[in-house]
Amino acid sequence: MLSLRDVTLRRGPRALFEHATLTLHAGEKAGLVGANGTGKSSLFALLRGELGADAGEVAVQSGYVLAAVAQEVAPDPRAAVEFVLDGDRELRAVEAALAAAEAAHDGLAVGTLHARLEALDGYAARSRAARLLAGLGFDAAAIERPVATYSGGWQRRLALAQALMARSDILLLDEPTNHLDLDAVLWLEQWLRAYPGTLLVIAHDREFLDRVVSRIVSLEQGRVVSYAGNYSDFEAQRAERLAQQQSAYARQQREIRHVLDFVTRFKAKASKARQAQSRLKQLERLERIAPAHADSPFEFEFATPARLPRPLVTLERASTGYDGREVVAGVEMSLAPGDRVGLLGRNGAGKSTLTRLLAGLAAPLAGRRTAAQDLVIGYFAQHQLEQLEPDASPLAHLRRHGGTALAQATEQEQRSFLGGFGFAGDRVFEPVAPFSGGEKARLVLALIVSRRPNLLLLDEPTNHLDLEMRHALAMALQDYAGAIVLVSHDRYLLRMVADSLWLVAGGRAVPYDGDLDDYAAWLQAGAGEEAPTAPAAAAPARGAAADKERKRREAEHRQRLAPLKSAVEKSERELGTLAAELAAIEARLADPALHLPAARAELVELLARQGVLKRRVVEVEEAWLEASEALEAARAGV
Repeated sequence: MLSLRDVTLRRGPRALFEHATLTLHAGEKAGLVGANGTGKSSLFALLRGELGADAGEVAVQSGYVLAAVAQEVAPDPRAAVEFVLDGDRELRAVEAALAAAEAAHDGLAVGTLHARLEALDGYAARSRAARLLAGLGFDAAAIERPVATYSGGWQRRLALAQALMARSDILLLDEPTNHLDLDAVLWLEQWLRAYPGTLLVIAHDREFLDRVVSRIVSLEQGRVVSYAGNYSDFEAQRAERLAQQQSAYARQQREIRHVLDFVTRFKAKASKARQAQSRLKQLERLERIAPAHADSPFEFEFATPARLPRPLVTLERASTGYDGREVVAGVEMSLAPGDRVGLLGRNGAGKSTLTRLLAGLAAPLAGRRTAAQDLVIGYFAQHQLEQLEPDASPLAHLRRHGGTALAQATEQEQRSFLGGFGFAGDRVFEPVAPFSGGEKARLVLALIVSRRPNLLLLDEPTNHLDLEMRHALAMALQDYAGAIVLVSHDRYLLRMVADSLWLVAGGRAVPYDGDLDDYAAWLQAGAGEEAPTAPAAAAPARGAAADKERKRREAEHRQRLAPLKSAVEKSERELGTLAAELAAIEARLADPALHLPAARAELVELLARQGVLKRRVVEVEEAWLEASEALEAARAGV
């Protein structure tokens, strides 16, 4: 159905990928992954016919219809539902022909076209478009609003709905979950699983990929590599392949050094000159194995806040909204260091509005918000990307808007800090105006981290971030000592970070007694517009004093668990490192050449190192077991 045959694609002098071969069959669903700049969007442009291959052949089966999300949405005075209906081009063509036939009073053509419209299920098309829009978060009134009145994020949803409306055989989706909230992501997953055509989707949401695709196409080191299975399967397969590649790379480097040593020693001797030249030609013909690059380019951590007051911020019977309209009322919430809260709820229910109240950016309409004297808030929201200074560089932003310590640090320290967020070399001096959304989001996160906040309020922080940066953020949040309130459609991040979930629905915000799978089932049951009820809501509300005491005990309990969790994670990381090194040694020991007399010294060295590693594995496993048992005992309260 869709194939690449020995394709090379260049952007300027640089080859994005070379000699790529790929075939997607009818009905296959594949995810396209790779670091920023590897050519994912360029590959889509190639498939859409907007770019030409520098070499090779791109083929789409004749007669098959390819649909993709429009890159830009022009200002349009028509209703949103009419814009979405444009996605069904065949329907629109029949409608236009019918209007022309009616104007010409051509009764025969009118009858024929009505029959064609019936065959296309055209009379139900508006209803189909309305269902698509409802699934993506538009209410009944919103679908009649002019397209031009919507913001950029909502226009992206409209473009997505238009692509889904198409009668396509092949569907290309580039980051479809960006600008969606969790309930819309869950709906989109169901729709795509039921889609009968061929799907190729670029996404940085690993749970979304796990649930939708059965194949991963990875752009890595200038190649297009295909892996069977979902994203979790891809991670396991790629890790194994990289370990094998690293072993092969190390072996080849030793062979190259051996040849070069021979050439260096004997190229001046007439009797050996021909052999030396032969060895050099052998090297020229050798297909070089690239070193395995498995490490993320992003590595950072949240420094321990200067102060950790308890509680950090408290809401008592607080109500909030905008333009004088109450959206969420009667909120009882107290946040202490160590709290990790994930906010759930449909779009428009008030998650972001509640986050703004916690941030102190909106005064309560009723009730009280009390903040600790030493409260330092790190607040991430999408509008902050637009507030970056276009002509200023990442280094200038850090000096002007970063935390005091880093703003006054040496340039080398500042550049090292920014390097952890992917701003390396001269990139730190470049103005941010042409930066991608992902680069701007990383810079905003860097500024937040530099201020050493004790309360993090993160409203959809992963929009525009690739998989590696999302993983780095999740790892950094694991060890963060302050409190976190997180709004995100990325279930991996929610599962990694949030210890408790709150549901914002029906004008209320209450603890949610369930997990993300329970929440998905609750949404599918159609309860998302109602006030939360048991068992979704936690135990009945109690007195404010008792609630505060309960939260204080829970926070202390989490603080006691923190060092135990850290010890378990440290042991697990070390076991992973030891296992990788042991695997590399065992692969080398399997080489028959190593057991020849000439390699005896290396063999002895490897066997000794293997013994040291095995003893260390036993020690670390014992430490892991002790820490795990202590952690389980602490969780059980014994």
